[in-house]
Amino acid sequence: MTRDLVFEIGTEEIPAAYMPNAIRDMEALAREKLSGANLSFGSLRTMGTPRRLVLYVYDLAENQAGWLKEVRGPKREQAFDAEGRPTSAALGFARAQGVTVESLEVREMSGVDYVFAVKKESGKKTVEVLPGVLREIVVDLGFPKAMRWAYSEFRFARPIRWMLALLGNEVIPVQIENVEASNVTFGHRFLSERPITVNEAANYFELMEKAFVVVDHERRRQMIWEQILNTAEQAGGYPYNDEELLEEVNFLLEYPTAFYGKFSPEYLVLPTEVLTTTMIEHQRYFPVFSDDGKLLPGFIGVRNGDEYNLEEVKAGNERVLRARLEDALFFYREDTKQPLASKVELLKNVVYQARLGTVWSKVERLQDIAVFIGKETGLGRETTIRRAAYLCKADLETNMVYEFPELQGIMGRYYALASGEDPEVAEAILEHYLPRFAGDRLPETPAGIAVSLAEKLDNLVGCFCINIKPSGSQDPYALRRQALGLVNIILKRGLRLDLEKAIRFVYQGFAPIKPDLSCEETVGEVLDFVLQRLRGILSDSGISYDVLDAVLAVPQGDVLEVRKRAEALQEFKQSEYFEDGMVVFNRCYNLAKKWDNRDVDEVLLETEAERRVYQWLAQTEPLLNELKERGEYGEYLITLSKGRAGVDELFDAVMIMAEDPNLRRNRLSLLRRISDLFLNLGDFSRLV
Repeated sequence: MTRDLVFEIGTEEIPAAYMPNAIRDMEALAREKLSGANLSFGSLRTMGTPRRLVLYVYDLAENQAGWLKEVRGPKREQAFDAEGRPTSAALGFARAQGVTVESLEVREMSGVDYVFAVKKESGKKTVEVLPGVLREIVVDLGFPKAMRWAYSEFRFARPIRWMLALLGNEVIPVQIENVEASNVTFGHRFLSERPITVNEAANYFELMEKAFVVVDHERRRQMIWEQILNTAEQAGGYPYNDEELLEEVNFLLEYPTAFYGKFSPEYLVLPTEVLTTTMIEHQRYFPVFSDDGKLLPGFIGVRNGDEYNLEEVKAGNERVLRARLEDALFFYREDTKQPLASKVELLKNVVYQARLGTVWSKVERLQDIAVFIGKETGLGRETTIRRAAYLCKADLETNMVYEFPELQGIMGRYYALASGEDPEVAEAILEHYLPRFAGDRLPETPAGIAVSLAEKLDNLVGCFCINIKPSGSQDPYALRRQALGLVNIILKRGLRLDLEKAIRFVYQGFAPIKPDLSCEETVGEVLDFVLQRLRGILSDSGISYDVLDAVLAVPQGDVLEVRKRAEALQEFKQSEYFEDGMVVFNRCYNLAKKWDNRDVDEVLLETEAERRVYQWLAQTEPLLNELKERGEYGEYLITLSKGRAGVDELFDAVMIMAEDPNLRRNRLSLLRRISDLFLNLGDFSRLV
């Protein structure tokens, strides 16, 4: 026999950001605890609203499944005599375990035979086991921040006000502090005044819907989006599609009703980003766009309730938004009274980091770094790049960015255009922050690329040289994101930039602060940090870990070259030439890896085999240098692999570790010369 279980934890409103993880964690805990308690079930679901977390288990068995209990006893030689008769040790063990001596089994463990008592244990009734299981689920639920209330030491996201626990029609007596589960729950805070008695678990969802609570968050989310789409269509447009906003709104309410509000078209003079940021970040509204992509003077809000008095709700939301847009319009007009360049001097009063100085000093560094990168990569005009770097942080001192920090860079672009700046300069002000998150677009203009790379290098070198580095999950200056953005820009834009040289140049700008790390230490650590981000990108593209180990073992500041070498080695590893190449490398490297001399004396080449290998080496080295210079690494490796016949012949013909020290040194030098040709591209000893 089976019955359904419903378990509801009723709380004060839980923050929307906590809910997705809480629902997932509750499901994982429920599966773990039920399985651990040997309770079988058909399926289960976890759901939630701001005021409740709900577990619903379908077809939960009414009894625990029975199980076998195995108890190890004495060794067989102690339990039975030579004739196989049970000894007092066996009889006593069987009696203590409540089994017959005939039922004892002999099993081997670690080479020793023991007797075992195997007993079948019958399970308890599910109603007896569930109180402990459900309590453990509640206790083990974690949240970013938990709280205590009243005199309780128990912690939860928000105070627990009630619990409902029903197995079929039977109440499960779960207790958390002073709250004991019952068959009573509560509906919508404002639309359902009386407590709701649930007499059967299967009736739970129907009763909650009548009480204006859509418990299933997936269904509620679908309802919200369908309402938004319909409302936008009636307004003659389509809504802003933002999954994060939709998820947040979903966990702010229990019964959704969408409505369309309007604002004065005069506010459309504001940049679209200002309007949408005001609506999304501050009011949790969905902006509406016309079919041609223009923002309409309206928004879609979602109330937590039904359609009663909806016009009043709409009017109230319109008033709130109007006040915010009026502030934004005032900020915009004030900011555009003066050119953007007038704000740069004010950056002297803004501290970037206690030891690294002000944003003004950062801007001074950025100008030099961006121009250096421009020259190294052949990007854009120096005057354009320098001007973009000079203005890139100016909008931090505007009223709009002070009120809406998330608009930094965006407002800088608008204000630069309003000030008559070069359009490329204006675009670079925005682009120097890119990419801001995974999947974000990359800078496209030459000035934007140069200033973006300068910004990221300045952040990385500045923090590393004063020993501010990411550790574990702690990365307050987002240095991992900075390095990842740096690598992605270089790869996607195909830039030839020697990062080692660039890091040295950037380090010079921090000389006045007297860094904790030397230039060499900083270069080594920053370059390794950046290359580790490259490792992740190349690994995601299908490059095997051993190829990455081999390539990254040879430090290289040119990210494009590292990728090219890795791709060539990956292809070589899968080719018909790989085995020959590895034989050549391994036979030479294994003997000569600790040998430092590379000078070969032709006079000491005794055999034809030695002379042929040396002649092959003399002819091949210039060709390999040309191939390497042209970046033709695949052909480079194939050419090396063709030396196998000569190397095999050499090892058959001579004893490398000859008794004559001169011969031995000469032969080791020959092998070292050959193995170094491989090591120029990567540490082939790491390949598997």
